[in-house]
Amino acid sequence: MLEPAVLSTRDLTVRFGGHVAVNAVTADFHRGTLTAIVGPNGAGKTTYFNVISGQISAYSGSAILNGEDISSLSIAERTHRGLGRAFQLTNLFPNLSVLENVRLVVQSHMHSGFDLFSRADGHQELIDKAEHYLARVNLLDAFEQPVSSLPHGDQRKLEVALLLALGSDVLMFDEPTAGMSVDEVPVVLDLIQEIKADKSRTILLVEHKMDVIHALADRIIVLHNGTLVAEGDPQEVMQQDVVQQAYLGNDPDADVREAS
Repeated sequence: MLEPAVLSTRDLTVRFGGHVAVNAVTADFHRGTLTAIVGPNGAGKTTYFNVISGQISAYSGSAILNGEDISSLSIAERTHRGLGRAFQLTNLFPNLSVLENVRLVVQSHMHSGFDLFSRADGHQELIDKAEHYLARVNLLDAFEQPVSSLPHGDQRKLEVALLLALGSDVLMFDEPTAGMSVDEVPVVLDLIQEIKADKSRTILLVEHKMDVIHALADRIIVLHNGTLVAEGDPQEVMQQDVVQQAYLGNDPDADVREAS
């Protein structure tokens, strides 16, 4: 029997004026599963992510985390309850070092206080934990650099370290390989695979690259014009006519019309 979903949305709807960006989307996300959210440009994927993570408010419907309706909670409150979104975090303290950024997240997670002006060498346990997360993402050698000086790929890796330091139950990755060089992509994909392998977390992924989706996803949901049109096993779902038309732009009746 499938255990209760860690994260769910129920008839979640977002409107911008007269435009419905997310249309009554109901979906469940379970522990130990990586779900890719796919669809053509303008399908509502990022808006759906934004309303779950609290960056925008829902017009109607709800988001539920570990049985609690979090729809009215702030981003910080959702984070405190175990919802972590990557690629919104590295702007926290761009002028502080890589190590200090991770140390502050560890410190916050451990409820040790959040004192920017305390001496770093007075928090050896926090430093050790921060260095552990930096080592996991191969950034330990860059620990003294200010975040603002990091190359794009290293900033993405740092964001993964921050998510791990938060101890989030649900990890949300919004196009984690966007803007990366060919050499940088495997590092982040391996990190996500490693996180997925321990089966203790729930992972959501917005991604356009089909090779990334096939490499990582246990399940996909397909959005089109804000509506969930298909969900399930990636190989099976991507063969459905409605997905071929919506996501790939393929028209199964085109050959018939051309032949007539």
